[in-house]
Amino acid sequence: MLRLPPVRIVRPGSIAEALAAIEYDGARLVAGGTDLWPNLKRRSQHAGVVIDLLSIPGLDEIRFDDAALRIGATARLSTLLAHAAIREQFPALHRAVASISAPPLRNMATIGGNLCVDTRCTFYNQTEEWRRSIGFCMKERGETCWVATSSPRCWAHSASDAAPILCALDASVRLVSHRGDRVIPLASMYRDDGIEFLAKEPDEILTEILVPLSSAAAHCRSAFWKLRRRHSVDFAVASVAAAVWFDTQDCVERAAVFLGAVSSSPMAVANVSGLLHGKPLDPDNVELVMAAAQKAARPLDNTDFAAAWRNRMVRLYTGAALDEIAGRTPSIAAPRHRR
Repeated sequence: MLRLPPVRIVRPGSIAEALAAIEYDGARLVAGGTDLWPNLKRRSQHAGVVIDLLSIPGLDEIRFDDAALRIGATARLSTLLAHAAIREQFPALHRAVASISAPPLRNMATIGGNLCVDTRCTFYNQTEEWRRSIGFCMKERGETCWVATSSPRCWAHSASDAAPILCALDASVRLVSHRGDRVIPLASMYRDDGIEFLAKEPDEILTEILVPLSSAAAHCRSAFWKLRRRHSVDFAVASVAAAVWFDTQDCVERAAVFLGAVSSSPMAVANVSGLLHGKPLDPDNVELVMAAAQKAARPLDNTDFAAAWRNRMVRLYTGAALDEIAGRTPSIAAPRHRR
């Protein structure tokens, strides 16, 4: 049995108290803890102080205003799934959240935690004894990336399912620190680096996700497809999130496609709007985006299934997501997400 190391848990009553606690040496933030606690048990992450954000009143609020859906960072995934307006206005976000793990964990996990979830790798997500037996990797205490041994960087892949679809929907996040708060596009919160994968500052706390109403179902059609070995519990080995805005002639005004689990950050497929602007979302134009997605994806042998096969599935899943948006029956079976 893996046991937690000794840690001091701080339960702040406000964001100000949480910001003060961050100054403790070795402090880490936790919400649902479905990622941090297992990592602490495996000793792949370490903490002297754990700051429990669930103790902060109101940080889990979900509400709509005139411009956006505003989701508090500690809102439970199961709460999002039960929210009728989210299901109706942001169906692809609802599907992505439904794909995360299994009901018991979704009852604990939070949306902010999923956006900040640690990157994953076959050589990293193991017990300490296993890792020590081959030599610690670059992401922990070693100097070598065991996925690409000659690489100067870590290739652990992005593990968030909510991030790709929220990026595609133009979501922003609010980050709070002693210097004040700032709102940035969610996509800019990530770095393509398996170790330093978050671009937010260490003393910043993610407090809110803002999804513009211009990306709601009345204005935008979206889809999310996730590839994994089992239909529940498993992390993605590849995912595709697509959002398309149409003009009055049912031609594409703009579009976005983000790939998950094939790089160290959610990966935007370049120039999707350029490929589709002013055109119908017909099979020939979808094929252009499929080719661009396959070219952009760069999965490595750091998770389940062969990397070359995952790359091909990125192409097929991109086509399936866009076919779904176009109202056509995809050529491959839709993934099942159990709720």
